[in-house]
Amino acid sequence: MKNKRINTKELTLIGLMTAITCILGPLSVPLPISLVPISFTNLAILFTVFLLGWKKGTISYLIYLLIGFVGVPVFSGFSGGPGKLLGPTGGYLVGFIFLAVISGLFIDYFKGKIYMYAIGMVLGTVFTYLLGTAWLAFQMHLSFYEGLMMGVIPFIPGDILKIIAALILGPILRKNIANIV
Repeated sequence: MKNKRINTKELTLIGLMTAITCILGPLSVPLPISLVPISFTNLAILFTVFLLGWKKGTISYLIYLLIGFVGVPVFSGFSGGPGKLLGPTGGYLVGFIFLAVISGLFIDYFKGKIYMYAIGMVLGTVFTYLLGTAWLAFQMHLSFYEGLMMGVIPFIPGDILKIIAALILGPILRKNIANIV
């Protein structure tokens, strides 16, 4: 197996996309019907995997998780620390790893096929929803259905809009960034 090292440009882009996720992640809109806020973290992840691919995009997100885990307030509502990852919404934060991997794989392996990008993003979002809902339900002593009603159903329209935005802007960003670096 060939040893591929990350070059300076790639490392810089990983750091830049981690920083963008750290900026967008805390921006959230609380919902009165849910403990789970509307977050822009998933949109940042979708843009990241468009620009970096699944491996480097996932590394970027894992760095973001580590930054938040050590207490830097980069999670929704400007929160951070292990309590956030272990709390009711932590399953969604961990679930976003699947969003990065799955959507990134579809973007990497189905080049130019927007419908396949969409399928990958939807599948990644579904895995995020499943893990997040299971953890939310466990933490809050809810049924899975109650967890869905609190942590998924209110977010579907917004997540569809984020996927559409990523499908439109992601390829443009990827092309323009590729021309720069």
